[in-house]
Amino acid sequence: MAKKKTSADSNSVSDATPQAASAPDNPPKTSRLQTLFNVAESYGTRSFENYARIRSLAETVRDEFCEWLSEETDCVFLVPPEGRFSAKNYQSAAFSVAGTGYLPLKPISFGLAVRVSSDKDFMRLKLTCRKEGDSMFVRLEKGTEVRIPQPMTDGALTPLLETIYDHLTDFFQDRIDDYDNGRYGVQEIGFDIQRMNS
Repeated sequence: MAKKKTSADSNSVSDATPQAASAPDNPPKTSRLQTLFNVAESYGTRSFENYARIRSLAETVRDEFCEWLSEETDCVFLVPPEGRFSAKNYQSAAFSVAGTGYLPLKPISFGLAVRVSSDKDFMRLKLTCRKEGDSMFVRLEKGTEVRIPQPMTDGALTPLLETIYDHLTDFFQDRIDDYDNGRYGVQEIGFDIQRMNS
């Protein structure tokens, strides 16, 4: 004989039925857009800070390297890292991010034009600078990288100035040695150098 279902049994079955979970509230679209604005603004702030740090370092390297080389003035200029250049400072146009509009957050290159003769021949070096932790790192064309502690103290740039000088003198001397010993073959002796009109 079947057992009659009691009200208690009905309640028990009803209580065991899982309740549908309420759907989570979706953030409003304007909130998503504002979040995007905020993170882009943080990126832009750091991009400008990166550029300002590197530009300040580049200008200091230009001034100190010229003073380190000679008592003469106008022997080192900040120029674009690629393309034609003259013996003058190009200000913001000397940096690889010039004309990009929205500043990218990445290492930045600049050109350093150094006078290498009494005939006003200037040789250009491409240097690339990046920030890592509390230090700046400057890499020359051959891949040699020099660490510059931040903030800079007296003499902090000396290792970099010596590295740039060695790079220039070695560039000429290596090719002289190759030529004198008949080893230069088809290698071009030319390089990124321009003679400036008086």
